[in-house]
Amino acid sequence: MSTRSEAVLIDVVRTPVGRGKPGGALSEVHPVDLAAGVLTTLLERTGLDSAQIDDVLLGCVSQVGDQSTNIARQAVLAAGFDESVPAATIDRQCGSSQQAVHFAAQGVIAGVYDAVIVGGVESMSRVPLGSSAAGGTPMSPRLRRRYPAGLVNQGVSAELIAQRWGLDRATLDAYAAESHRRAAQAWSDGFFDRTVVAVPEAPDAVADETVREGTSVEKLAGLPASFRTDALAARFPELDWRITAGNSSPLTDGASAALIVSAERAEQLGLTPRARFRSFAVTGDDPLLMLTGPIPATRRILDRAGLTIDDLDAYEVNEAFASVPLAWAAELDADPAKLNPRGGAIALGHALGSSGTRLLGTLLDHLEATGGRLGLQTMCEGGGMANALLLERL
Repeated sequence: MSTRSEAVLIDVVRTPVGRGKPGGALSEVHPVDLAAGVLTTLLERTGLDSAQIDDVLLGCVSQVGDQSTNIARQAVLAAGFDESVPAATIDRQCGSSQQAVHFAAQGVIAGVYDAVIVGGVESMSRVPLGSSAAGGTPMSPRLRRRYPAGLVNQGVSAELIAQRWGLDRATLDAYAAESHRRAAQAWSDGFFDRTVVAVPEAPDAVADETVREGTSVEKLAGLPASFRTDALAARFPELDWRITAGNSSPLTDGASAALIVSAERAEQLGLTPRARFRSFAVTGDDPLLMLTGPIPATRRILDRAGLTIDDLDAYEVNEAFASVPLAWAAELDADPAKLNPRGGAIALGHALGSSGTRLLGTLLDHLEATGGRLGLQTMCEGGGMANALLLERL
């Protein structure tokens, strides 16, 4: 394979999102089959033979149980792909499938790939959050020596961000309500019809189960704080505990996938590129605040591209918690109307390993629907990291 100069995006698909608990719309579907379904659909829509795919890279966070043993390879086999197609599973926490996008596009640009399928899957109903740490702890003796007070879960990090940026409960709840309003409107308008595909094993799953039309600040105000404990309250006496289930992303099930190829291979195969990848960035940040990584990642990618925030037509900033995009917007002086304009993870769910390519599809569809040219996607990630990419509609 010769060196390529451009990586282009051909198509993106995803399942509807189901609640990540027993009885959720997708809870009876094995995650291997969830992922296999979007892989198969992507080939059907593009007319490719699986043997034309150089690699399959899937994100998945909790790689145990039903999601163990390189779920990407299991999904490739379950999808009926040629056995010659390899696959790898990636864990960069919430940004796992976005990192898969980065690796694939960078591989195309480097000339080592011609065509790659990327994506992600997470069944939080079947493999609950935290399952991968069962029976152990990542806090090794060396890590404890560096952080003797210990690190915290992401909910507490979201609280610390809300406190530092002066985001009160009413502001957080208002943002959450608006996320649901935008998502409900997007579904009503048929915005997701192109990207969301059926799950044969769950024929009743036809829309995102987590969108709550009519959510209001008044309804959200009655929810209790989710992460306060007596021990944490003693450690962080400055917090007034304003993060709730209502202004956080819900636990969900889902899968997503995208096809990335070289511009030359797209022409050879008669494929029409929908967008190209302009730039990438990844960064680490304070692991206690943990979720602030999108701020330096955005600054880095804009600097690399010679752009400002005003040059962008839309930004998808993953809504792990309402405080994350609000703090990001405050630091970047971003336009609220361009921030998650079709709703975000608070309404649409956050099936961890799948979220990166889900955001990619939403961003691409929005740019096409509005005639926008440049979009930013960035994800906060466990451990204090973030990915960012710039997408240019073609």
